[in-house]
Amino acid sequence: MFSPSNLNTLGLGTSQRYNKALVYNHKRHGLFSFGNRQFDFRVKPRFLKKLTPEFLLVDAINNLDELAEDKNQVHQMVERKLSGFDQAKLKRAVSNFGSAATRKLFMRWLDG
Repeated sequence: MFSPSNLNTLGLGTSQRYNKALVYNHKRHGLFSFGNRQFDFRVKPRFLKKLTPEFLLVDAINNLDELAEDKNQVHQMVERKLSGFDQAKLKRAVSNFGSAATRKLFMRWLDG
């Protein structure tokens, strides 16, 4: 479980605060409210139990359409900041958790 606000810790220029939490799991999907908070349950075949910056980066690109950030600006910042991430962990995260479009984009950035 994490909030899209966690992306702000990556230094990509994202600054939005979100009032929902993403919950990756193997059984449930849908939006649920508990108290004043929304939880977006998503069924995923694989996910990490403990968040890493590399996983968050890949997940940010996977879900960029859902963020209130400018896509091109985020892409530029990701490309600039790639060297600050553990390259082996990043490649593993891209391979294990990236969508086809995300994998293609990271291949261009990492191999280009």
